[in-house]
Amino acid sequence: MTSSGQDRIPAGYVRRAHGIHGDVVVRGMLQDAAERFIEGATLLTNEDEPRKFEIEAVRGHQGDFIVTFVEISGRDAADAMRGVQFTIDRSDRRELEAGEWWPEDVVGCAVVSADGEAIGEVTGVVTGTSQDRIVVETPDGLRGEVPFVGALVPEVDVENRRIVVDLPEGLFE
Repeated sequence: MTSSGQDRIPAGYVRRAHGIHGDVVVRGMLQDAAERFIEGATLLTNEDEPRKFEIEAVRGHQGDFIVTFVEISGRDAADAMRGVQFTIDRSDRRELEAGEWWPEDVVGCAVVSADGEAIGEVTGVVTGTSQDRIVVETPDGLRGEVPFVGALVPEVDVENRRIVVDLPEGLFE
């Protein structure tokens, strides 16, 4: 992405073509995706040269959206969209509630045990359907995914760049 792309965040991506007329199946990546993927909305791609797409029609489909874009017609054009990601301005995100963080807020945080022992650093966040996971890398290069749930991650202090975890035995061995 370009440097201006850093001001944009993923909103959803094209999973596949749907039918022969140019519709695509889009997976929303935001909690408020149903409010963003609506008729008349305009979306930008995350490509180096962002393209603009206007939603002509949309309907729900098995947790995703079947979207008709003004700019796409025919199965071949829809197939070519597979994997394309749509973005929104970072400033257009919803307000967070207490106990919520954006993934980029926790990446880079130091991870320590409940007794203060250094474990590693958060190198990523995996967004899941039932729960998210933080990817933790130890100083010696071991990686593990920790479910981002209160029982295992009792304290998140993004201001001080520190996350306390209570891990099961052997996760990083």
